Amino acid sequence: MTTCTPRAAWGNLLRRLHFYIGLFVGPFIFIAALSGTLYVATPQLENALYHHALFSESQGTARPLAEQIAVAEKVTGGELRLQAIRPGLTTGETTRVMYIDPALNASENRAIFIDPVSLEVRGDMTVYGTSGILPLRQKIDYLHRSLLLGDVGRIYSELAASWMWIAALGGIALWFYTRPKRRINNRFQNRRRLHVSLGWSLLLGMLLFSATGLTWSQWAGGNVDKLRAEMHWLTPQVNTQLHGPAEAVDPHAEHHGHHMTMPMPEMKPDLALYDGVLRAANAAGIDATKLEIRPAKRASQAWTVTEIDRGWPTQVDAVAVDPATLTVVDRTRFADYPLMAKLTRWGVDFHMGVLFGLPNQLVLIAFGLALCVMIVWGYRMWWMRRPRQTATDPAQTLYQSWLALPLGGRVVSLAVSVALGLMMPVMGCSLALFVVIDWLRWRAASRLSLAKSTD
Repeated sequence: MTTCTPRAAWGNLLRRLHFYIGLFVGPFIFIAALSGTLYVATPQLENALYHHALFSESQGTARPLAEQIAVAEKVTGGELRLQAIRPGLTTGETTRVMYIDPALNASENRAIFIDPVSLEVRGDMTVYGTSGILPLRQKIDYLHRSLLLGDVGRIYSELAASWMWIAALGGIALWFYTRPKRRINNRFQNRRRLHVSLGWSLLLGMLLFSATGLTWSQWAGGNVDKLRAEMHWLTPQVNTQLHGPAEAVDPHAEHHGHHMTMPMPEMKPDLALYDGVLRAANAAGIDATKLEIRPAKRASQAWTVTEIDRGWPTQVDAVAVDPATLTVVDRTRFADYPLMAKLTRWGVDFHMGVLFGLPNQLVLIAFGLALCVMIVWGYRMWWMRRPRQTATDPAQTLYQSWLALPLGGRVVSLAVSVALGLMMPVMGCSLALFVVIDWLRWRAASRLSLAKSTD
């Protein structure tokens, strides 16, 4: 193996790794970027498509929540457990009465849309997640999250999130190591210049979307939550226990709802309690126009009223209300959240395109499309510069490029790779696969070259 300077060795390793990320992970990042762009671009389309269910032209005073829920109970036959109420507090908006339906998937609820003034049933459909998205965006979200393949498909999005930040930082580092000292005007450098310019422009976005995307992932997400718990960065949750210590909080609660395993309540609460609990929450300062009321799972627990307005300024305060006395027994304020919990909240909401409304959407649409262009342009660069025949030089493999590093570089890079692989298992497994594929490809090319030379 030929020797090279440390700078050249690092450049060779970065180039080879960046190539493999682009070749094998690039398509998954492309799909995630394109489907994510569709997701943030369709709220207005969803509002238009489901306008009859979401909005009403009725004028007048809203009827009590008890009456609205009673109408929804007639629609469901009273056989489903009521999960939550999202009152229509803004003129022209309907109330959502959401039920747990065993026929639906986790995090899905059956929602009955009620006109709060006329008590007309305006819609009956499935809603998904904390954001309460409707069927159109739910399909796009499933595509973005798992390619419509369920939990198995979530490997793809975790793979994309795990590697995107490495591709971004590695590409910038590769540019530093390989940029020409003077401007060169040729076709390849001009093509490379566009790829680099897009990389610099999208760098912060790729880092942000990798970080927020990993919080939703199956394996890396659990490790992120453990880190957040140890650093006291978890989102505060209200204590709903009326007697005894607080129950352990699911660290993923803000991202999903495993309601299928929730115990059934001992008895159905008086519907009038919903109005009383809402008044108690309003008196305690819960004043957002987007609220969710959740009845207690058991008689020993309090009800919760949570602000769910994720726009700017963020309103996500919550209170726990004792249904027997209609007094607030616990509360959380967004203003009191730890800084990292606030940043997580803002990062997730920005990722979903809701933090700053339409400007947020436009920025994400531009980002997603530019990322797709950068990936396609990277493939074009590779195709134009690809070797006509497979190279058999072992120095071009990941393993040999790593061996060419100085001893200290090998130790540090190996330690970092192992640590990142443990933190992000999908990234670690795929990195090992890259090395194996590279070695097998080199072995096959070497045998073919040897066979040709002996003919």
